[in-house]
Amino acid sequence: MSDMLIETVEGVITIAFNRPEKKNAITEAMYGAVADALNAAAADDAIRAVILTGEGPDFTAGNDISTFAAVAAGQTDLRESSVQRFLTAISTFPKPAIAAVTGRAIGVGVTMLLHCDLVYVAEDAALAMPFIDLGVVPEAGSSRLLPARIGHVRAFALFALGEPLSGADAVTLGIANAALPANEVRRAAEAAARTLAAKPASSLIATKRLMRDAEAIKTAIRADDEAFLKQLSSPEAAAAFAAFAARKKPA
Repeated sequence: MSDMLIETVEGVITIAFNRPEKKNAITEAMYGAVADALNAAAADDAIRAVILTGEGPDFTAGNDISTFAAVAAGQTDLRESSVQRFLTAISTFPKPAIAAVTGRAIGVGVTMLLHCDLVYVAEDAALAMPFIDLGVVPEAGSSRLLPARIGHVRAFALFALGEPLSGADAVTLGIANAALPANEVRRAAEAAARTLAAKPASSLIATKRLMRDAEAIKTAIRADDEAFLKQLSSPEAAAAFAAFAARKKPA
């Protein structure tokens, strides 16, 4: 069974994480598959919108921790990984991007939402960004994008305290459009995608381009990357990864 499900129906491509037994934690190969799908969709005039979602109860538990552990151990260069291709693809995707979020959305499961244009979330979803608890820093440009969206003090609380948000909280803060019963989230995203697919594509693309400062987003992602790589080699990150592997909290 593939770890990704990708389907196109009437101009809408749905990209679904399909690793439910691992809470849809994203591997290197999965990042590559999403990047490839987004790049192909961007170049295909027949594709009018994209939906990002997860199979099973969860959206995604974030990065598979083995990826970070390999980078910290010097076995992988994060700058040459599919993670970077994914971040470039989602942050520059020119067409409407819609997220359908249920269950857990952890780490990049939250930060990728800042690059989406519409977000539908389950009322009982749990969104969290425990970067600091892992001895690293926020990624995907979120250190700049999230404060710009919700304000410094709220963003700092989410990053530093690491407390989860409910779906309703995400709507209140402006991270999501609507909080719905879990079984209605995918349908809401699909309905929005169909509506967008019927609109003039060039106008949608031009509007999205005008609304987003592409250079500022690129700069924010680069700054996060540099700080993230530096923190991965820190003693705190090593201790956090070892503790995670042992399923206990670091001292």
